Amino acid sequence: MHVGMVGLGKMGGNMAVRLLRGGHTVVGTAHHQDALDALAKAGGTPARDLAALVAALPAPRTIWVMVPAGDATEQVLTDLAKLCTKGDVLVDGGNSFYKDSVRRAQALEAQGLSFLDCGTSGGVWGLTEGYCLMVGGPADAFAQARPAMETLAPPDGVRHLGGPGAGHYAKMVHNAIEYGMMQAYAEGFELLHASDYDYDLGQLSELWMRGSVVRSWLLELAGRAFAKDPSLAGLKGVVQDSGEGRWTLAESIDRAVPMPVLALSLQMRFRSRQEDSFAGKVLAALRNEFGGHAVTKAGS
Repeated sequence: MHVGMVGLGKMGGNMAVRLLRGGHTVVGTAHHQDALDALAKAGGTPARDLAALVAALPAPRTIWVMVPAGDATEQVLTDLAKLCTKGDVLVDGGNSFYKDSVRRAQALEAQGLSFLDCGTSGGVWGLTEGYCLMVGGPADAFAQARPAMETLAPPDGVRHLGGPGAGHYAKMVHNAIEYGMMQAYAEGFELLHASDYDYDLGQLSELWMRGSVVRSWLLELAGRAFAKDPSLAGLKGVVQDSGEGRWTLAESIDRAVPMPVLALSLQMRFRSRQEDSFAGKVLAALRNEFGGHAVTKAGS
């Protein structure tokens, strides 16, 4: 089938290549010429802008949007809505907030267009391993986009989960679970690293991948990281978050569903960005005031 790809970064570019390898025709557009050149080299058709992309695709069109969530996605979808025609399907494969996806689906439906919110997991490994696709939106729109989605996904790696927002809601919770798993691995490996035993953490990770109940793709990736840099000396322990953990935690509060692991995992990400926390200074000052305990002065 013919697929339009808006955004050819690490995810979108690899997805375009996987589609091309699967026999699909891909027309793509991006801000950077290097990305357009890479698409052409892979056998795709670069388009200078959204208008050229829409013009190059036969109707009914399926156009996949892989740009950052928020304003960038909003602008692209708004611009595409002005260019597309009735029956076209727009797919948001980014990490958008599910309530935004519900709103966008309603707005696009009023213009005769269909919208699919597609939670996409797989990262840079998706090109070779395939992408797990969690899809929300109209069933007929899913049927139109399904051939491309089945090429992007590994066997049985795509599901239509329900109406508008269902895909991005599932991806939001998926990423929240990921926060907790990553934090658990991080804490465990830190204790192993601090112990009296000279563990090879890469080898231990590999061992745990052989029948252990904690084996996972994340553990395999940890093993690869330790194999490259056993003490992770080349990294700073600064961890960003892209929003899904915050959204999930807010949702859990609204629905009175306890999620203590996510809450602490998210807080640890905030702490990782602080060189010297003010809260820590308050603690040190209090211990000094009530007990005369020694403190470490700034600059020492």
